[in-house]
Amino acid sequence: MTTTVISGAPYTDLDAALRGDLITPDTAGYDEARAVYNGMIDKRPAAIARCRDVADVITAVRFAREHDVRLAVRGGGHHAAGFGVWDDALVVDLSQLRSTTVDPEAHTVRADAGCTWGDVDHATVAFGMATPSGFLASTGVAGLTLGGGIGYLSRRFGLTVDNLLSADVVLADGSFVSASETSHPDLFWALRGGGGNFGIVTSFTYRCHDIGEQGMVIGGPVLYDIANTPEVMRWYRSLVPALPEELSGWLGLLTIPPAPPFPEELWGRKACGIVWCYTGPHDRAEEVLEPIRNFGSPLVVGLMPMPFTALQSAFDPLYPAGLQWYWRTDFFREITDAAIDVHVEYGNQLPTGHSTMHLYPIDGAAARVPADATAFPYREGGWAGVIVGVDPDPANADVLARWARAYWEALHPTAVGGGYVNFMMAEGQDRIAASYGDNYERLARIKGRYDPENTFSVNQNIPPLRD
Repeated sequence: MTTTVISGAPYTDLDAALRGDLITPDTAGYDEARAVYNGMIDKRPAAIARCRDVADVITAVRFAREHDVRLAVRGGGHHAAGFGVWDDALVVDLSQLRSTTVDPEAHTVRADAGCTWGDVDHATVAFGMATPSGFLASTGVAGLTLGGGIGYLSRRFGLTVDNLLSADVVLADGSFVSASETSHPDLFWALRGGGGNFGIVTSFTYRCHDIGEQGMVIGGPVLYDIANTPEVMRWYRSLVPALPEELSGWLGLLTIPPAPPFPEELWGRKACGIVWCYTGPHDRAEEVLEPIRNFGSPLVVGLMPMPFTALQSAFDPLYPAGLQWYWRTDFFREITDAAIDVHVEYGNQLPTGHSTMHLYPIDGAAARVPADATAFPYREGGWAGVIVGVDPDPANADVLARWARAYWEALHPTAVGGGYVNFMMAEGQDRIAASYGDNYERLARIKGRYDPENTFSVNQNIPPLRD
């Protein structure tokens, strides 16, 4: 491999100061180390610091400040825009920080910033507990939390940020603080949805909740033919707000995977599906699930008891790291008839077997939190929507992007403005500001206090506003 001199910074000095490894362009394994979940991202950082502890994180931040090197921060590497790596940057790679500690009596879990939700769920479900997270076990804890955290448990227990109790943070000047309601409360407010703008979180402590029967939930997909999309969506939009909060379901337009447990005669067929999760007492399950078992003429009813870990990881084999992804997102207060017409048109044009559209409910406990209680602003009920063109073949990247953009442009007039930052590509400052709404100026002022020189800028960036 040809060595490219990207920066004059003395990386040999940094290498000597770290307990972890420093990977540079002439190091074996550089290409693997710079790869992120989205295979469309191809960035060449100047160096990657695989931090082994908090001291390594502090050392890397101070080095970057001293030598005027741009910083990127990688947790799970799942972000849509691939902000975990950046050209010419020093990547602070947290993937070696993977420990979890559960306190079953206090109902809490502490997770390091390199953990995935699979790590956390493995630790908590053993005690019959979970904290609200996302929909893939391979998603990184840090990125999902800092952007808000919408998941299967949000209707009942709120977003991930609503269950965050404290966070340990390395700040832009290399100092270390613990943020909570009582310590650096302004920083703690900003971390709950404001992304990686304010520092590098090295560990999180969350509130946990008892779920199902000792961690066993009832969940799985109910799939309908794509032709039934209009009636399924109209039924779904009125049903979800009326459901008990221990039952949640996200709706998707998808292609039935060509693999068990789906019947072979359905492989490759386009479908409108809802993936359900019931976390309440199992002796009430039949009554609660009756309306969703018996609606319409489903192709598949896959509801069954399973560990929460099984539901959370069910889609990971279908979406391994390295696929090509193109994302678009919006918030929706309602699923209008005009929106349904758009979904029908573009759902019938799914360009590849992995491409899909999802609507994730944000109601119940998540909607009872005031919009200004955390940095995550969208608390009015409704859905977070995401359109993703996905495929293993880089040759299809343009096809994926064209379909996703056209779908989003047609659907956007039915949205409320702004989108879920965890699903956003690099879409410009106006989209970022719209996604935070009335919370944006407060976030900019907190940024001005904790990171006045915008050291942490490789993210959905909020430029600092100084008081």
